[in-house]
Amino acid sequence: MPNKLLSIVSLVGVGIVGRLIPHIPNATPITAVTLTASKYVGRLSAILIPIITMLITDAIIGFYDWRILIGVYASFMLISILGIIARKYPKILPTSFVLLSASLFFFLVTNFSVWLFSPWYEKSISGLMYCYTLGLPFLRNMLLGDISYALALFGVFEGIKILQTREHPALKRAWEFTPTKY
Repeated sequence: MPNKLLSIVSLVGVGIVGRLIPHIPNATPITAVTLTASKYVGRLSAILIPIITMLITDAIIGFYDWRILIGVYASFMLISILGIIARKYPKILPTSFVLLSASLFFFLVTNFSVWLFSPWYEKSISGLMYCYTLGLPFLRNMLLGDISYALALFGVFEGIKILQTREHPALKRAWEFTPTKY
């Protein structure tokens, strides 16, 4: 298995770069990073990696209404938990189902938060439906980004696992590097 620290740093790095480079709205690697961490790195890391990544990038991009922000961060924490459960029960919760569910869950929670806490929408069922309707292009973009990034990240981590089981010396040394104590 890849070195845990290197995996954490790599996933945070992918998340930061993916959020900061120009991209279509909502097509970022955060959901894929979250699910990759859930599957390959560990429970606590799976919860902390997306939160740390979001905090760093939001500090650069700019924070917004804290109530909406809580909805976004809570969504990723719950997606982490879903990924952790899926890791334990892969036959009940296959990765493809978890990935699609995560995108839909994020869409529902964050658009509800925007409807509830922003002045942009009438506080009625029709206002909520209008908010969800206007958010559909963002859901499409998120699904495309989540699927693309998940395929890439899962592919890299699975490739490393395969190469390590074959005991490829160069790769094994690179991923097993541990700093020496001075």
